[in-house]
Amino acid sequence: MKDQIHDLGAGFWNIRGSFVRQGMIDIGNQSALVKLSSGKFVLLDSYTLTGEVRAQVMALTNNGQDIEAVLNVHPFHTVHCARVAKDFPHALFYGSARHHKEVPEVNWSADYVESTAVAERYPELEFSLPKGIHYIAPDDSVHSSSLLVFHPASQSLYVDDTIETPPSKRFNAVQAGINLHATTIKALKDEPNSGKDYCDWAINLAHDWRDVRNFCSAHSGLVVFEEGEFEAALLATIDSARPELEKA
Repeated sequence: MKDQIHDLGAGFWNIRGSFVRQGMIDIGNQSALVKLSSGKFVLLDSYTLTGEVRAQVMALTNNGQDIEAVLNVHPFHTVHCARVAKDFPHALFYGSARHHKEVPEVNWSADYVESTAVAERYPELEFSLPKGIHYIAPDDSVHSSSLLVFHPASQSLYVDDTIETPPSKRFNAVQAGINLHATTIKALKDEPNSGKDYCDWAINLAHDWRDVRNFCSAHSGLVVFEEGEFEAALLATIDSARPELEKA
């Protein structure tokens, strides 16, 4: 898969990349460049920039010097962190507790990426952490949860794994709509009402971020929704999945 950069307007660029799993299947990868009101930039997620995409990012960011921070929003996406930290040694690096553990050579900020402190630092962005499921699951094969990021100015939602557009192995009621990650049930916390908590969180997300038009997902690509389609698709998916989630 050839790396690409998409200008979604209002200071938001989605970078589409490659991730080959088990040496066979390219399931895709992503990052995003966001321009702040200060004129500086942040990167969402670590992805090694090369070729034309790197050249475009460097041209936008004063040869990378204006990238002030990298926000790593998925605790299990760690492959590129060390390389990107070397490429932008001046930038603040934010991650989860798992990032700190798995990539100790990076000089991580003491503030976790999901913290209120980070959210307050970047008012251009809105953040949401799923309820009812583990952010860092005990089982390393369960990657359902991530910190979702919404950029209202460009109507862009940036999400790794949690919700996606291809039919899921478990939930596929809405074709070409929104689907839940295949390991969502395995990610549920061993607590009363965890399934309900997750569904209620997703419903609130659909309403709060109803203006989403650009859906940027790590492994399912960049999808453009028409007005109202994102909200309707996510609500329909949760309505279909709720019985199974709540009885799990």
